[in-house]
Amino acid sequence: MRVLVVSSTEKGCESLCNLIVEHERWVDITKCQSASQARRIILDSELDLVIVNAPLLDESGEELAVMVTQQSLATSILVVKAEYFEQEQALYCDQGVLVVSKPVIRQMFFQALSLGFSMRKRLSAMHNENEKLHRKIEEIKLIDRAKWALIENLGMDENQAHRHIEKQAMDLRKSRYDVASLILKTYQM
Repeated sequence: MRVLVVSSTEKGCESLCNLIVEHERWVDITKCQSASQARRIILDSELDLVIVNAPLLDESGEELAVMVTQQSLATSILVVKAEYFEQEQALYCDQGVLVVSKPVIRQMFFQALSLGFSMRKRLSAMHNENEKLHRKIEEIKLIDRAKWALIENLGMDENQAHRHIEKQAMDLRKSRYDVASLILKTYQM
C-alpha cells in the first residue's frame, strides 16, 4: 500500500506514520508538509491513501482531501480538531472523505485505515472493470468499421462480413480485433 501523509508539523506526521505502520506493516509512506507539495505528489504517483492532518501550512486541508477523492483512485482521511469533527464529517462524508477527530484515538484511526484501504480496493476493482469494458467497446467499434469496409468494398452483407472476420481470425490464429485492423489498413479507413 502506498500512503501519503500530509501534516504541517513533524510531530503530527510521525505520530500518524507510527500508527499506520503499527496497523499495516507492508506500507510505503511518503510525507510532506504542504498542500502544494501534496498535490504534485498525488498527480505524479499512484497512491492508495492520503491522510491530511488539518490545518496545513498553505491551506486548511479540506480542499486537498476532496481533491484526492475527485482526481485519483486514492481514498482520503481528514484529521481535524475535535470541535470541528461533526461539521467536517457532515460536509465531506458525501464526497468520500473519511473524517477522524483529534486527538487521534488509536482504535478509531485503525478503523478509518481499514475502511480507507477497503474503499481503495473496491474502487480499483471497479476502475479495472470499467477499463475492460471501454476496451471491449472500442474493439466492437473497430470490428463494426471493418465489417462496413467489407460491405462497401466487396459487396458482402453484414452476416457475410461477420463470418469473413471470424474465419480469418481462426485461419490466421489472430484475434478478431487484429483481423479487423488489417482489413481497415487494407481499405485505408
